[in-house]
Amino acid sequence: MLQPDSNSPTTAASQTAAGVQRGICRLFARNDVWCLAEMPLRGGRRADLMGLDAKGHVVIVEIKVSRADLLGDSKWTDYLDFCDRFYWGLAPGLDRACLEQDNFMPERCGVIVGDDYDAEIVRPAPLLQMAAARRKVEVERLARTALHRMVNAADPHTLQWGGEGSAR
Repeated sequence: MLQPDSNSPTTAASQTAAGVQRGICRLFARNDVWCLAEMPLRGGRRADLMGLDAKGHVVIVEIKVSRADLLGDSKWTDYLDFCDRFYWGLAPGLDRACLEQDNFMPERCGVIVGDDYDAEIVRPAPLLQMAAARRKVEVERLARTALHRMVNAADPHTLQWGGEGSAR
């Protein structure tokens, strides 16, 4: 089997994204926000990080490690319907000036910069609450997905009885 070239741009970007994710999860854990990575959303989208804060507010983070990926993302606004707070999670050194433009809705989106070790909120995300019924559905989906992953990690044979993509 061929091993991926650890110097390839794809592998480097994946490693950087994993580091940003780790740093953000550490920041959130210190602040009692607990997340899942790659959380499936209705409509076929997948949030890079989705979690809950101590008050039950749903948080989504979309991670970007390159300018091209950031500027080329046309789907990010789809995530706004699934959360009370939305953040961009960026790698250090990534030029974030474009996030101040109107098409990136700076009044709606927070910004976090993170690396392998930690992260910092450089622009807080405002709380724009979902309807209570919508939040209930999303919190239940998040909880079921977390439990599903936990059970499957303990016993991979349970994978045969449904997955994250099965209808709920």
